[in-house]
Formats: sequence, C-alpha cells, structure tokens
Amino acid sequence: MNVRLEPADENTPRIHAPSEYDNWGEFDPRAKDMDLERWLIVVVDGDEEIVVGDMSAHPVYYGPTPTSRALNIGISLAEDQRGKGYGATAQRLLAELLHERGVVRVEASTDVTNIAEQRALAKAGFKCEGVLRQSQGRADGIHDLQQWSHIRGLD
Repeated sequence: MNVRLEPADENTPRIHAPSEYDNWGEFDPRAKDMDLERWLIVVVDGDEEIVVGDMSAHPVYYGPTPTSRALNIGISLAEDQRGKGYGATAQRLLAELLHERGVVRVEASTDVTNIAEQRALAKAGFKCEGVLRQSQGRADGIHDLQQWSHIRGLD
C-alpha cells in the first residue's frame, strides 16, 4: 500500500473521524481567519484509492522574518484506519513537502494523553520538545499539550 497527500480546499468534504481530542465546544470567531491549508490522506492499494483522513497546516510566527514562520500540522484519521501506520507516513510526507517549500520548522502538538499520536509523530521523525501547559481549550476544559518539531537536517 502507498500513502499520498492530495491538496484539498474548504469545499472538499472531510471524512467523519470522531475523536475525544476533537471535541472543541464553542469556536472563537477569530479562528475563522486562520490561514489554513488542507490535504486529504489517500491510501492506494492496487487500483483502489481510499481517503482515510485529512491533514492541515497553519502558520505560527516566532518573529517577523520569513525563517521565523513555522507551520503547525494537524491530522484526523477515520476510526477504522487508525493503527495501520498511515498517520505516521502522512505526517512524514507533509513535513517533507513543507520543507521542500522552504519551511524550516514543521511542528505538531498533541494532547499529553494521546499516546497513539505521540508514537506516530516519533515514527514520522518528529522530536518531542516538551509540554505546553494549559494551552488548548476544548469542551471539557483546558488541556496540556506535547510540542513536537521536525527540522530538516536536524532530525
């Protein structure tokens, strides 16, 4: 089987992929202005192509210079497609694609209890940098996140 990423836009349907980590609750209206790029995760098995999830990336700025701009990626996989290695492969592919575009730092954050995603990020070549305390509000409260990064040539 082969995994590939296919560009998607805001009109591209997303698959239903419920997760305890996506129970956001009320959205902040300012989040709608977030510069978000999306991709579908497609698994190719012979002549069959299956969309198993999607990914996104949004910019994070650590200063005003072009090299101070990182991209933070996120992933969502259909429940029946988890645990097959697709997430790790897709995250590695997206990091490589973004590095080819000139992005120095690709980052991802995940709930401190999301062990499956932590394993996938490690398999994809990301390095854990630490904990972002009380950094993500969801419907059930504010959560700590682990911060991960992928930097070409360092990882």
